Amino acid sequence: MSMENLAETFVELADTLVADFDPVEFMHLLADRCVTTLHVDAAGILLVDHHGELQVVAASSDRARLLELFELQHRQGPCMECYLTSAPVTVASFTETPQRWPEFSSVAGDAGFGALHALPMRLREQTVGALNLFTVAEGVLSEPTLRVAQAMADVATIGLLQAQVISHRELLAVQLQKALQSRVLIEQAKGVLAERLQIDMSRAFETLRRYSRSHNEYLSKVAEDVIAGTIDMSALKVVSTADLSARRPQQ
Repeated sequence: MSMENLAETFVELADTLVADFDPVEFMHLLADRCVTTLHVDAAGILLVDHHGELQVVAASSDRARLLELFELQHRQGPCMECYLTSAPVTVASFTETPQRWPEFSSVAGDAGFGALHALPMRLREQTVGALNLFTVAEGVLSEPTLRVAQAMADVATIGLLQAQVISHRELLAVQLQKALQSRVLIEQAKGVLAERLQIDMSRAFETLRRYSRSHNEYLSKVAEDVIAGTIDMSALKVVSTADLSARRPQQ
């Protein structure tokens, strides 16, 4: 973790915190930067909705997203405990026995992960979710890495709360609910693109993100247009093809 990379990450996160920012895109940016800056293998973010229920808002990979969904469906696991206790939770190995969460540990191991660190997203006494870091290797992340990770979680929490009067909890609930509703639209749009362009779900999501950035539109708005069929599908195909060529190894 170089100081230059770390500084660039925080500058990018801070630069995104402008008026009327897109919380869903911001959460995905945070998840991606956790992977590249902290050198973990995947990251996921859970936020609480206006009913007090945790929801998956962002993940750096489908494996991490499905694992987070499994935990929420079973209503137990390290990430949920992190949110409920507002304290970090570490699982240094998913293969050690006995396990506190045997079903979650088994699914995490099957997904290829060896360890997990869950960090609370909180500001003072208010906890809005959890930032979860997955590694393929077993073991505990270093203290400096965990301090940086918590700082990134704190920045994200401040970003969610910045435009709200913290004492008015109803306003926060509205913003979080909007983010969660946008997440549903994005998942639907991913399915539409995957079918129309014959690409996998990960590439469909990356296509949505690149299109939204290049056209300076909210990710949720692009998703709505895809679902409604009012977007130029040929333009999206160009974005998807460009992404494919960028990832193709040099001959």
